[in-house]
Amino acid sequence: MKKNTFCYLLTYLFLQLSIGQNNLAVNTDAGKVKISRNIYGHFAEHLGHCIYGGFYVGDTSSIPNTNGVRNDIIDALKKLKIPNLRWPGGCFADTYHWKDGIGPKDKRPAMVNKWWGGVTEDNSFGTHDFLNMCELLGAEPYLSGNVGSGTVQELADWVQYTNFKGKSPMSDLRTQNGRTAPWKVKLWGIGNEAWGCGGNMKPEYYADEYRKYATFISDWENTGGLMRIASGASDADYNWTETLMKNIPLGMLGGVAMHHYSVLDWNKKGSATDFSEDQYFHIMKQALLMDELVTKHAAIMDKYDPKQKIALVVDEWGGWYDVEKGTNPGFLYQQNTIRDAMIAGVTLNIFNNHADRVRVANLAQCVNVLQAVILTNKEKMILTPTYYVMEMYNVHQDATLLPLTLTVNDYILNGEKLPAVSASASKDSLGIIHISLVNIDPLQSQKISIVLKGETKKNLSGRILTSKKLQDYNSFTEPEKIKPAAFNTASIDKNVLTVTLPPMAVVVLTIK
Repeated sequence: MKKNTFCYLLTYLFLQLSIGQNNLAVNTDAGKVKISRNIYGHFAEHLGHCIYGGFYVGDTSSIPNTNGVRNDIIDALKKLKIPNLRWPGGCFADTYHWKDGIGPKDKRPAMVNKWWGGVTEDNSFGTHDFLNMCELLGAEPYLSGNVGSGTVQELADWVQYTNFKGKSPMSDLRTQNGRTAPWKVKLWGIGNEAWGCGGNMKPEYYADEYRKYATFISDWENTGGLMRIASGASDADYNWTETLMKNIPLGMLGGVAMHHYSVLDWNKKGSATDFSEDQYFHIMKQALLMDELVTKHAAIMDKYDPKQKIALVVDEWGGWYDVEKGTNPGFLYQQNTIRDAMIAGVTLNIFNNHADRVRVANLAQCVNVLQAVILTNKEKMILTPTYYVMEMYNVHQDATLLPLTLTVNDYILNGEKLPAVSASASKDSLGIIHISLVNIDPLQSQKISIVLKGETKKNLSGRILTSKKLQDYNSFTEPEKIKPAAFNTASIDKNVLTVTLPPMAVVVLTIK
């Protein structure tokens, strides 16, 4: 046994004997898997004030904008390093006909949004508006195609319209509408929630529909980069994943989706800001369930795709509560507290640690809907605790995942228990190590010893997001009540870090 390995084992065993202490061992020299930046994606559906009154205010608005899109939102999302954005749905996607949203805005037909509030939309925000906005953001567009009420030809035309650079009916139409160069959209969802609002299909039927649609969606540039994503399972519907993997040839599949929301009860979701510790505990139980769901769906995929060529795409996730009082129940507008920061932190750690299979994910949703990172009120805009977690974690994007071993204390309430501490770690292209830690316990600090196997580092810094109460949130009167601060209480001695995590805190450490 090598001397440094023996010393590491002694150190780790000593830490294991420490009473009441959490222990983390990070293998800094064993990383093989890259954490795809697309794990940190977002979702923008035509729902409530996500698009209209959120992203899009129109080019005649007094709010500073670029072609109708708010400049402050663009700036905030660029700082977030948003890698991809999913649009136009969600359930809305399977009622959306893309040709209604191109051409002169005053000639576009109106439509009724049957899913979200029954409001009439004028289609002033369409394909050009979205894809040009993605260019401003530096984000990959992720387009959800209409399978529920659309046709194969309609979706094939949309792909040609956005991606073909030669002469064709659709590229000519694109040029006529003011855009000569194609956008080269890579991410394509073939329907959404086909088991529900996307058509109430059985998995065998959807698998056949998917095969038909995928046949006619061409990679016009022959880049091999176009990714077809199948409408996947809700939560623990493992039969859905099994059926798709068994019945769709691997060459037709780029990804299989999965949706999971952290919700108390679908009939009584509870308030976003006025909740008990018991409600908090059960929401965190739902958030941590993501690890089991990803593990079991991935295991099914491994049976048919042992080389892991197909991505597991968690393109809807987040906390879901009752809407704020006085708001349209169909608009799904909710506030965002430290509880949501906990959901974001543990979920992103789970995705990082499953980066071999999870390669795209989308928080629901980006602006003014569900677990939003941004809330607006006319000209005002605030950043939520969830925004700051995703901003702190963006250091993991495209970094190499570092394997870890974690033993933790329990967060116990009413006889039930959850792991109090969550973690993930990565090393970037410059050799800098980042470790993200979450203490979900709202009352107890958690001391944690971290052994860095394979390296001795000298410089340690960190950032922390926390607050005094679980129910704290940023409001339009107190927009910066919760924001990251420097975390200076961690220490490093050769290859051992000692950290004390305050209650309900997210910490990201940087080790050079």
